[in-house]
Amino acid sequence: MPHDPTRVAEAREWMVAAAQDLRAAEHGMSAEPPLAADVAFHCQQAVEKAAKALLAWHDHPFRKTHDLVELGNACVGIDGLLESVLRPAAPLTEYAWRFRYPGEPQEPGLEEVRRALALAHEAYQAILARMPPEARQ
Repeated sequence: MPHDPTRVAEAREWMVAAAQDLRAAEHGMSAEPPLAADVAFHCQQAVEKAAKALLAWHDHPFRKTHDLVELGNACVGIDGLLESVLRPAAPLTEYAWRFRYPGEPQEPGLEEVRRALALAHEAYQAILARMPPEARQ
Protein backbone atom coordinates (compact mmCIF):
# COMPACT_ATOMS: atom_id res chain seq x y z
CA MET A 1 0.00 0.00 0.00
CA PRO A 2 1.46 3.41 -0.94
CA HIS A 3 2.32 5.89 1.79
CA ASP A 4 0.41 9.12 2.31
CA PRO A 5 2.08 11.51 -0.17
CA THR A 6 1.61 14.52 2.12
CA ARG A 7 3.36 12.78 5.00
CA VAL A 8 6.14 11.56 2.70
CA ALA A 9 6.67 15.08 1.33
CA GLU A 10 6.78 16.70 4.78
CA ALA A 11 9.21 14.12 6.16
CA ARG A 12 11.37 14.42 3.06
CA GLU A 13 11.47 18.22 3.32
CA TRP A 14 12.68 17.95 6.93
CA MET A 15 15.35 15.40 5.95
CA VAL A 16 16.55 17.58 3.06
CA ALA A 17 16.80 20.55 5.42
CA ALA A 18 18.72 18.45 7.96
CA ALA A 19 21.15 17.29 5.26
CA GLN A 20 21.69 20.90 4.18
CA ASP A 21 22.52 21.88 7.75
CA LEU A 22 25.07 19.05 7.93
CA ARG A 23 26.55 20.27 4.67
CA ALA A 24 26.74 23.83 6.01
CA ALA A 25 28.44 22.55 9.17
CA GLU A 26 31.00 20.62 7.12
CA HIS A 27 31.62 23.68 4.98
CA GLY A 28 32.10 25.82 8.08
CA MET A 29 34.70 23.36 9.36
CA SER A 30 36.66 23.67 6.12
CA ALA A 31 36.96 27.47 6.42
CA GLU A 32 40.28 28.86 7.55
CA PRO A 33 39.90 29.36 10.43
CA PRO A 34 36.83 27.16 10.98
CA LEU A 35 33.56 29.00 11.62
CA ALA A 36 33.01 27.28 14.96
CA ALA A 37 29.86 29.13 16.06
CA ASP A 38 28.18 28.54 12.71
CA VAL A 39 29.18 24.88 12.76
CA ALA A 40 27.68 24.47 16.24
CA PHE A 41 24.44 26.14 15.12
CA HIS A 42 24.09 23.94 12.04
CA CYS A 43 24.78 20.80 14.07
CA GLN A 44 21.88 21.64 16.37
CA GLN A 45 19.68 22.44 13.41
CA ALA A 46 20.52 19.15 11.67
CA VAL A 47 19.49 17.09 14.70
CA GLU A 48 16.36 19.19 15.24
CA LYS A 49 15.22 18.85 11.63
CA ALA A 50 15.97 15.13 11.42
CA ALA A 51 13.96 14.57 14.61
CA LYS A 52 11.09 16.59 13.16
CA ALA A 53 11.26 14.45 10.01
CA LEU A 54 10.78 11.29 12.04
CA LEU A 55 7.92 12.84 13.98
CA ALA A 56 6.28 14.08 10.78
CA TRP A 57 6.62 10.65 9.20
CA HIS A 58 4.89 9.06 12.18
CA ASP A 59 2.22 11.78 12.21
CA HIS A 60 3.32 12.77 15.71
CA PRO A 61 2.55 16.44 16.35
CA PHE A 62 5.33 18.70 17.58
CA ARG A 63 5.49 22.35 18.46
CA LYS A 64 7.89 24.94 17.11
CA THR A 65 10.88 24.33 19.32
CA HIS A 66 14.65 23.99 19.20
CA ASP A 67 14.65 21.77 22.32
CA LEU A 68 16.42 18.54 21.41
CA VAL A 69 15.44 16.97 24.73
CA GLU A 70 11.75 17.44 23.96
CA LEU A 71 12.09 16.33 20.35
CA GLY A 72 14.38 13.46 21.28
CA ASN A 73 11.97 12.17 23.90
CA ALA A 74 9.17 12.18 21.34
CA CYS A 75 11.37 10.27 18.88
CA VAL A 76 12.40 7.75 21.54
CA GLY A 77 8.69 7.20 22.18
CA ILE A 78 8.47 6.04 18.57
CA ASP A 79 11.70 4.05 18.54
CA GLY A 80 13.45 3.40 21.85
CA LEU A 81 16.71 2.46 20.13
CA LEU A 82 17.18 6.11 19.17
CA GLU A 83 17.88 7.01 22.78
CA SER A 84 21.53 5.99 22.44
CA VAL A 85 22.12 8.65 19.76
CA LEU A 86 19.60 11.34 20.69
CA ARG A 87 20.41 11.58 24.39
CA PRO A 88 24.10 12.48 23.74
CA ALA A 89 22.97 15.02 21.11
CA ALA A 90 20.51 16.76 23.47
CA PRO A 91 23.09 19.25 24.82
CA LEU A 92 23.41 20.66 21.29
CA THR A 93 20.12 22.45 22.06
CA GLU A 94 21.99 25.49 23.37
CA TYR A 95 23.70 25.98 20.02
CA ALA A 96 20.38 27.18 18.62
CA TRP A 97 21.01 30.47 20.44
CA ARG A 98 24.26 30.45 22.44
CA PHE A 99 26.64 31.97 19.90
CA ARG A 100 24.11 33.71 17.67
CA TYR A 101 24.04 37.19 19.20
CA PRO A 102 26.62 39.87 20.04
CA GLY A 103 27.72 39.84 23.65
CA GLU A 104 27.27 36.09 23.99
CA PRO A 105 30.12 33.82 25.11
CA GLN A 106 33.10 33.27 22.87
CA GLU A 107 32.94 30.75 20.07
CA PRO A 108 33.17 27.09 20.99
CA GLY A 109 36.51 25.36 20.69
CA LEU A 110 37.36 23.16 17.73
CA GLU A 111 37.17 19.94 19.74
CA GLU A 112 33.71 20.95 20.95
CA VAL A 113 32.44 21.54 17.42
CA ARG A 114 34.09 18.38 16.10
CA ARG A 115 32.19 16.43 18.76
CA ALA A 116 28.98 18.29 17.91
CA LEU A 117 29.44 17.45 14.24
CA ALA A 118 30.00 13.78 15.04
CA LEU A 119 26.86 13.72 17.19
CA ALA A 120 24.83 15.45 14.48
CA HIS A 121 25.99 12.99 11.84
CA GLU A 122 25.22 10.03 14.09
CA ALA A 123 21.71 11.28 14.91
CA TYR A 124 20.98 12.12 11.27
CA GLN A 125 22.13 8.70 10.05
CA ALA A 126 20.15 6.87 12.74
CA ILE A 127 16.98 8.71 11.81
CA LEU A 128 17.63 8.39 8.08
CA ALA A 129 17.86 4.61 8.52
CA ARG A 130 14.35 4.62 9.98
CA MET A 131 12.78 6.62 7.17
CA PRO A 132 11.10 4.99 4.17
CA PRO A 133 13.09 5.30 0.93
CA GLU A 134 10.73 7.85 -0.57
CA ALA A 135 11.21 10.20 2.41
CA ARG A 136 15.00 10.13 2.23
CA GLN A 137 16.67 13.10 0.63
